[in-house]
Amino acid sequence: MQLKETFESVKTAGKSLLTLTDDRRNDILRSVADAIIRNKAELLEANSLDLARMDPANPLYDRLQLTAKRLDDIAADMRHVADLPTPLGKTLLQRTLPNGLRLRRVSVPFGVIGVIYEARPNVSFDVFALCFKSGNACVLKGGRDAENSNLAIVKLIHEVLRREGIDPHAVALLPATHEATAEMLNAVGYIDLCIPRGGKRLIEFVRDTARVPVIETGAGVVHAYFDAEGDLTLGQRIVKNAKTRRVSVCNALDTLLVHASRLGDLPALLRETAQSVRVYADEQAYEVLQGVCPQLERATEEGYDTEFMDYAMNVRTVPSLEAALAHIARHGSGHSECIITNDPSAARIFQQQVDAACVYVNAPTSFTDGAQFGLGAEIGISTQKLGPRGPMGLDEITTYKWLIEGEGQVRE
Repeated sequence: MQLKETFESVKTAGKSLLTLTDDRRNDILRSVADAIIRNKAELLEANSLDLARMDPANPLYDRLQLTAKRLDDIAADMRHVADLPTPLGKTLLQRTLPNGLRLRRVSVPFGVIGVIYEARPNVSFDVFALCFKSGNACVLKGGRDAENSNLAIVKLIHEVLRREGIDPHAVALLPATHEATAEMLNAVGYIDLCIPRGGKRLIEFVRDTARVPVIETGAGVVHAYFDAEGDLTLGQRIVKNAKTRRVSVCNALDTLLVHASRLGDLPALLRETAQSVRVYADEQAYEVLQGVCPQLERATEEGYDTEFMDYAMNVRTVPSLEAALAHIARHGSGHSECIITNDPSAARIFQQQVDAACVYVNAPTSFTDGAQFGLGAEIGISTQKLGPRGPMGLDEITTYKWLIEGEGQVRE
């Protein structure tokens, strides 16, 4: 294993993090946040090298891009993480057995967390902040598109850690190669948990290849259902925000389902959104959207399974709430789903029957985000059911151990 020495160093550094107090971790996170602000020019220069290799028309360009404002926000999120209560040392359960043994289940770090991600350099900061706060060392495996940005980010973090007397191997950046990915996924005994963040192909590859434990952060094939009792003004805002706020993120809207009785409102519902978005409409919606959508095409069955990550979306007409639920059950990815309705009964049924990590009533799916949920940041959005689900913050990257105390009891 060519990276064995790196993995061993990270594991050793992870053990040393256990000796730090929460106050000490928080001070170091705030020092990194300060360093981000001081070193904006260097970080933006490195990012510009990556941006120069990508077509600005590529929807992933926005995910790759760092700006002065985004660095300010990243630093603010890191300070927010520092201000959050520690997830460690919590007594999750305690009891005394009839024989007098005292049991406590206490939260502890996983140890070493590996994260594989694509053209999102902000993830490097988010993962470090959450892992460091929760006592985990981390191994980062970014994509080639963000290689210069990630190198500059980890260099900055290492400089702060050295200055603070912390082993810099608490965060390691692997080469941006497929070989490094393969080694991480086979680093049994070194990587305690692997989290992939990216498109469907990456996530499926990690899930199918890894020999280390994986939390699957699935692709986001996201729906909004405009119900028979949906409010038009509210729906216009929700659809526009869910689709166009940032098209390259996993919580962006992919398919709008419209109750057949509201087809007459569809042109108004999409009037603003459709000016910048390619719309793939079913037969009924296509008829009423002609002349409204500058880019109007006919929907295909295969398209309903697409996470566009672009200025594109499907529109499908459904005859009932039950039909909307059936469509989501067939084509959804378990990420985020939304209903727009003034009918409390329809809202309740939607919440009960939609099988997704995040289910919204009269609010856009763009809120599916760790920082928006008050988690400070997120290490990923889990769409699996075993373990954490939805945005994963500090508590979701800890495990627990049992502490048992006695006075010499023995088992018969």
